[in-house]
Amino acid sequence: MIETKDLSKHFDEFKAVDGVSLTVKPGQILALLGQNGAGKTTTVRMLTALLNPTRGWAQVNGYDVVKQAADVRASVGVLTEQHGLYVRMTGKEYLDFFGQVYRLDSTTRKARIDYLLEYFGLSEAANQRSGEYSKGMRQKLALARALMHEPPVLLLDEPTSAMDPESARLVRDEIARLKSSQRTIVICTHNLAEAEVLADIIAIIYRGKILLSGTLDELKQQVLGPVEYEAQLSQPWQLDGLSLPKGVTLSESNGSRLRFRVERPQETNPLLLRQLSKAQAPVVTLQEVPRSLEQVYLKVMADAQSPVNVHPVAAAAIVSQVLK
Repeated sequence: MIETKDLSKHFDEFKAVDGVSLTVKPGQILALLGQNGAGKTTTVRMLTALLNPTRGWAQVNGYDVVKQAADVRASVGVLTEQHGLYVRMTGKEYLDFFGQVYRLDSTTRKARIDYLLEYFGLSEAANQRSGEYSKGMRQKLALARALMHEPPVLLLDEPTSAMDPESARLVRDEIARLKSSQRTIVICTHNLAEAEVLADIIAIIYRGKILLSGTLDELKQQVLGPVEYEAQLSQPWQLDGLSLPKGVTLSESNGSRLRFRVERPQETNPLLLRQLSKAQAPVVTLQEVPRSLEQVYLKVMADAQSPVNVHPVAAAAIVSQVLK
């Protein structure tokens, strides 16, 4: 649904986006993570055919962003960081205006407006000017606008910013529902917990380059190494006589707690449990040590900002940028 190859945008000597290659399939959600100024917004503007790339190419819903720009714009719904609301219009008038822009007939427009206003809790404010809305209400109206024509691709920049927890949960649920209807969604966000819950694919961008991309499990493996499992024991226990299976190493031993680094959990965990039982270890629980997207992101960004000890997976993308 979205494919880019060497996508780049330069402003004179400044490389806002430099060689971004991504593939996002129908029904997938991509979370694009990075600092302010990393190139997220410029990438989105190229995917919406608002900016022409300096180098490389991109296709959205099968359309080339340069050669078929009008078809690309008709295929995407966009929520930008700056909403661009027409504050003298009421919420209903605003959605109706964009329904006409997208050439929806009057019956379809009314049905979509009623549904979206009700869903986002804006029905009672439908006839108020949007300039009178709170920041959170404006965010919801802008998201409703992006969904007005039921686009196959959604590009969302900070979709839950300024929302109360209940409204943010509503929007996240809606994003997940839209995914199941075979839409492709790109989310630019600083909310790592939100990205962790929603995203099928995560890409970390720094100074216009993609440092790492993949599923959360893939990124954890690449950045943090093999998964760790912790065994809680009912009492302190000596390790004498414990033989570990191949691919399992003991990373920590602390009284009634043992921690193991496991390369292939599905294969080796049953063997590990068998060896613990054979050694008569008083195991109460054996569970995976939680590892978050935040840990991955912070380590990648720390490596990216230091020329020393750069993670090998990200090194090729980072070195040329860091040494400038």
